[in-house]
Amino acid sequence: MEDIMGDVEQHIARRKEHGVHTTAREHTGFNGWLAVNITNLVATMWCAYAFTILALISLPEAIKGGTGPLVAWIAQTFLQLVLLSIIMVGQKVASDASDKQALQTYKDAEALLEITNAVHKLLKTNTELTQQIHRVMGDKAPSGTAPIGPAPGGAAPAQ
Repeated sequence: MEDIMGDVEQHIARRKEHGVHTTAREHTGFNGWLAVNITNLVATMWCAYAFTILALISLPEAIKGGTGPLVAWIAQTFLQLVLLSIIMVGQKVASDASDKQALQTYKDAEALLEITNAVHKLLKTNTELTQQIHRVMGDKAPSGTAPIGPAPGGAAPAQ
């Protein structure tokens, strides 16, 4: 029992030391840091608005060119340039929600570990007290009470 309690307490201490693991705490080195910062810059609706304005600048030329250049402008310029930022904004929102969910799950698991640890401590104390009672009382039943269990010879105790 003590081994289990020690393991639980060590586990709780390790969890508290490390904390919850979120995307914000992810270590990726310089390249990862640069990629995350560029992503955070591009993954804004303001960037999507800027890309829309930039794409619209070339729209008149695409219209003058006919159907082929207009379809190419829509597919290669507008959709790729503008939707990229909008999709990134959506991914960022989803990532933030996922981090919040991870934090809540972490807090719930931490609370369950604390409760489990407390229950283990109570069980240990209860077991120790019960053993002390048995040592003090010996095998005797308190005076004026019938022993619990079958009477000698297998018959039930007299009522």
